Amino acid sequence: MIVRTREEIQGSEREVQAANGNWISRRFVLDADGAGFSFHETIIKAGSETRICYKNHIEAVYCVAGEGEIEDLRSGEVHPIRDGVLYLLDQHDPHLLRGGRSDMRLICAFNPPITGRETHDADGAYSPHPRQADYAAVRLNSRAR
Repeated sequence: MIVRTREEIQGSEREVQAANGNWISRRFVLDADGAGFSFHETIIKAGSETRICYKNHIEAVYCVAGEGEIEDLRSGEVHPIRDGVLYLLDQHDPHLLRGGRSDMRLICAFNPPITGRETHDADGAYSPHPRQADYAAVRLNSRAR
């Protein structure tokens, strides 16, 4: 069993901040934990805008505090985000994530799991997992059901 607190993650290597100050990611479960996914608390700063496209990962995001919005860059649709809203980036969706009047507190799960120190590249993605092909095969098999 693994038990971690936010307090022990804050200020450690498991807390990663965007270079531009738009977000803070506290990474509770990482690839080395062997769970098959990673689990994060992410704070999106009020008034910020971040372009993201996880071309190597699937991400589920659940808002537990604050408000903002997500814009699907393929369709142009804008969806409000607030406490109790979940969105799933299951198609490697390019999007803009915008903080609203207050910081958003998001709970996020990634598959494949991240290793820990990733930050977004120029395309808004994290680098591929070292065993990316294994995770892609599992995803294809689950869709075939």
